[in-house]
Amino acid sequence: MHAVEGTLPRIVQGRVWKFGDDISTDLLAPGAYAVAPLEERKRHVLESVNPRFPEEVRPGDIVVAGRNFGCGSSRETAPEGLKALGVGCVVAESFSRLFFRNAIAIGLPVLPCPGVVEAFEEGDPAEVEIAGALVRNLRTGQALWGRKLPPAMLEVLAAGGILPLLKARGQQLSGTT
Repeated sequence: MHAVEGTLPRIVQGRVWKFGDDISTDLLAPGAYAVAPLEERKRHVLESVNPRFPEEVRPGDIVVAGRNFGCGSSRETAPEGLKALGVGCVVAESFSRLFFRNAIAIGLPVLPCPGVVEAFEEGDPAEVEIAGALVRNLRTGQALWGRKLPPAMLEVLAAGGILPLLKARGQQLSGTT
């Protein structure tokens, strides 16, 4: 495997936006906006669950959620909207397999972490060390260990997604930078 200098932050710090179980791709990327430009689509991310979210989320904020985050269809636009809003990472009890893979593929950090919902309240300041799978509530001091991501997934995230990784690898193979 080739090492690629990337953009994966060592630590993500931000305010927590808390969601429950079974947040579907339809809630993340409503079908009514499926063909709209990204700027329009991102204004509707999770609006039916928390109408404040698309307007008030700030770069680096952290989504904390329950089980089965990203369930439903395989819409690639579901993680794309979160990334476009600047969400620093999503930490959930568990993820839909398709959402999880789509998020990694576009460079949106995701981390499975049992017990995370109980450890946070909406608005808590949080710190997530993606590579080490360590999640901290900075208000309470509570620390949780998530499930570590495999090195190949960390490499994709560090590159900013699978396409930037493949481009970098192609440049390495061809000798250009």
